[in-house]
Amino acid sequence: MKRSGWRWIGISLAILSGPFGGDARAAAPASGAEIRAYRIVARWKIGGEGFWDYLTIDPARHRLFVGRSTRVQAIDVRSGKVVGEIPDTPGIHGVALAADLGRGFTSNGRDSSVTVFDLNSLATLRRIPIDAQGPDAILYDAVSKRVFTFNGHSRDATAIDAVSGGVIGNLALGGRPEAAVADGRGKIFVNLEDSGAVVRFDARSLRIEGRWPLAPGTGPSGLAMDREHRRLFSACDNERMIVLDADSGRMIAAPPIGKGVDGAAFDASEGLVLSSNGEGTLSVIHEDSPERFHLLGHVPTQRGARTLALDPRTHRIYLATASFGEPPVPTPEHPHPRPPMIPGSFVILVLER
Repeated sequence: MKRSGWRWIGISLAILSGPFGGDARAAAPASGAEIRAYRIVARWKIGGEGFWDYLTIDPARHRLFVGRSTRVQAIDVRSGKVVGEIPDTPGIHGVALAADLGRGFTSNGRDSSVTVFDLNSLATLRRIPIDAQGPDAILYDAVSKRVFTFNGHSRDATAIDAVSGGVIGNLALGGRPEAAVADGRGKIFVNLEDSGAVVRFDARSLRIEGRWPLAPGTGPSGLAMDREHRRLFSACDNERMIVLDADSGRMIAAPPIGKGVDGAAFDASEGLVLSSNGEGTLSVIHEDSPERFHLLGHVPTQRGARTLALDPRTHRIYLATASFGEPPVPTPEHPHPRPPMIPGSFVILVLER
């Protein structure tokens, strides 16, 4: 399949095939130097306190939204400067944009609420409490004009009317939800981290229409979609990108990715599937056709750069990370303690071709 603007330089990789994309050993990844496409062109020193999760791009307003524990920072992607904040978002995980309504929505995990703000002024419009626990990922579906929070602790999704702000109801998912995507036809797909599956449900009826296993993938987090060819890309913690048919759930491929993945994206015009890996790499997979995928290689980034946002207009990729100290001693209550972030070290990495 022809994709505009992509050239291979010095890459000789076996194309992954077969029911699970072939053996990962069949394709030796190219080094970052061999991938003409991506390089780090800027490091924006944002600093400030607070960890982060999802990144969200607003291409029309040239803004990147980053949740930082208690507030959302809006960064102008032309200057790399923070141009505003949405305050009082306790335990913020993500931001969903309803561009057609001129509104943004945040998932506040600590008090199970959603903050609604104006996309132009960044002014807070209202706070919506939800009857769920631990909202994490958040998504706007333009077909149904609904916002969905995906609640990790209560293992369900909450639907909110994006126009009125009214809570419509909850949908039990049967697992701990992670990232989600909308297909533009009124269907929603969400990864279930603890059960290694993808669930599809109808945005209007709130009825589950499919539940598909991701084996050999485990622990899925990031999720992206090729809407034209109806392909789902689930980034899994056992270093696989699982490709499914979005209509049947059929397994298509499972090319390898880097370690510590959390985010995924699909650049439709280039036919590239991307995963951001905490080990400090960006894995780049090419969609040769809707049935054939292969790994181009791993671009070096920085340790901890696990989440990403892709600007579909400029094809720039934004990654968030920081520098870290040594993790605390594990305890029974915290067997895997998070290493402390070095004060003032938070940065946004900008990658382009």
